[in-house]
Amino acid sequence: MDIIKQITNEIEKVEGIQLLDVDPGKATNRTVVTIVGNPHVVIEAAFQAIKKAGELIDMRHHTGEHPRMGATDVCPLIPVSGITMEETVEFAKQLAKRVGEELNIPTYLYEYASNMAYRKNLADIRAGEYEGFAAKIVKPEWKPDFGSAVFNEQSGATVIGARDFLIAYNINLNTTSTRRANAVAFDIREKGRQKKDEKGKVVKDEKGEAVWEPGLLKSVKAIGWYIEEYGKAQISVNLTNMNVTPLHILFDKACERAQARGLRVTGSELVGLIPLKALLDAGEYFLRKQERSVGVGEAELIRIAVMSLGLDELGPFDPQKKIIEYCLQSPNAGKLAGMTLANFAQETAKDSPAPGGGSIAAYCGVLGAALGTMVANLSSHKKGWDSRWEEFSNYAEQGQTLMKELLFLVDEDTNAFNKIMDAFGMPKSNDAEKAARSAAIESATIYAIKIPFRVMQLCFQSFDLAKKMTEIGNPNSVSDAGVGALCARAAVKGTYLNVKINAQDIKDNLEVNAIIDQAEIMNAEADVKEKEVWNIVLSKMK
Repeated sequence: MDIIKQITNEIEKVEGIQLLDVDPGKATNRTVVTIVGNPHVVIEAAFQAIKKAGELIDMRHHTGEHPRMGATDVCPLIPVSGITMEETVEFAKQLAKRVGEELNIPTYLYEYASNMAYRKNLADIRAGEYEGFAAKIVKPEWKPDFGSAVFNEQSGATVIGARDFLIAYNINLNTTSTRRANAVAFDIREKGRQKKDEKGKVVKDEKGEAVWEPGLLKSVKAIGWYIEEYGKAQISVNLTNMNVTPLHILFDKACERAQARGLRVTGSELVGLIPLKALLDAGEYFLRKQERSVGVGEAELIRIAVMSLGLDELGPFDPQKKIIEYCLQSPNAGKLAGMTLANFAQETAKDSPAPGGGSIAAYCGVLGAALGTMVANLSSHKKGWDSRWEEFSNYAEQGQTLMKELLFLVDEDTNAFNKIMDAFGMPKSNDAEKAARSAAIESATIYAIKIPFRVMQLCFQSFDLAKKMTEIGNPNSVSDAGVGALCARAAVKGTYLNVKINAQDIKDNLEVNAIIDQAEIMNAEADVKEKEVWNIVLSKMK
């Protein structure tokens, strides 16, 4: 860990870099480090890390379960936002050039960064590993892209490229047999296994090359190994495209093939970070298999996914530290929405204008949608209504969608007000500054009109959910749906007032005029829609 810390210290010295995750593995003797930032600082931090690793790690004395070829085995660059893959490739080449020329480490390009088909796959470049690279590097077809074709005994070689997000994932088995783990790995991985005849000999084609039988899952690379610290074998997987093969499908297929071979999957392990979508999709998948409503919150979907995949078998799974979107969140993101009810009330009661009526109205809207969603979930799981679980699950999903955006708008209404205050604070010592200040005030004010107007639109939609739940939902919860409609009306009325007061100083703006016209209609219609729900509720109560 001291060596690992020295390497990550070099990363953190680079201004503008964010170290998201450091995930060391004892048996693999390999550490995965995840960093994020603009491309210039990322390649600088990566270069410094590769340099320090080359100084501290002597490959002549390195052993581990995971295939490897150098002190820094592989360094992929992954576009997150605001950059194309083509641009990412150019940064990968810049980094590889520096590593090869300045550090004298033979460097290969892979995935999108490589122009040679046989070098796109990391496993093909790494074949033979460190121990076989002295003989491999002198072959013309394996001349490095950067650096000399001379084996660096201490540092080995490095692979650098640009690729999409990859999920590094290990599936735990109730066996100590690497051979049996490999059998399952070969069943599921895209590459499959070498075809053999009835005598067990490898079948070859007319060119004398082995014939391969493809595996079950696309975008899956996998091998089996035994991890001494866990006392069990694992299937080590690189899932290169979760949109082609989702994580939950990979897990279920591994369970199926393990069972077919007399084994049992006991859980799984994530290496590094994972996109939020992978776990949300998994949570929904496992709930649907149980014929349970998927209209539950994000935290519950993640909990179901972690439990179903057994991600906490080998140690605690902390979503805040393992989900990439959570690691990237601003500390102030969702400040109000994340408060306790008591703290939110006290924050509102302070002698400051924000949070004010806009945020409170938005939260009324959240509660209205939440009550409709609650009735849908109760109806989905009502005894005797089993055949209707999906019908109500769909309504609950609609409610969750409304809740998620409205929760964002609770904070965004306060942020919009703060933008106006920032604009008023701009300098006004000359005509140019005055003009810039006036333009900024108008722009911020229009944004502060759009936020409550969006709340109005969403809360107006939630009337439909409340009405439907009073009509067809669990009759024991009809009053809850009714209260949801009351909350929706309060939210529509409250945000209408915010739209009106923020728009009073905006003159002759066609966009704002159109918003006000629509707000007037929704304000009037809210009374009608609430009354409809109210009458249905009363008619169903004894």
